[in-house]
Amino acid sequence: MILEALGSALIGLALAWATARRLPHRLPARTLVLATGTGGALIGAFITHMALGSGHTPATLVGALAVSAALQSLLLRPTRRLHRRQVPA
Repeated sequence: MILEALGSALIGLALAWATARRLPHRLPARTLVLATGTGGALIGAFITHMALGSGHTPATLVGALAVSAALQSLLLRPTRRLHRRQVPA
């Protein structure tokens, strides 16, 4: 269980770092992104571990990755390139 938690925290941190590096203009502060990625991965690992039980380490890490990615996607802001056309009155 300790190795699952450590592995999921590292996966979440790596995903958050890659996201913050790739999309810095669409994300809030880097510390928030890193904390959300790591925390989301730990929560995902906990939920997956409770649902599947022990002995499913790869599935637990995939669950951690999925929840971390889902929480990271909630932090994204829309791009500024979206312009709505003005409708003439």
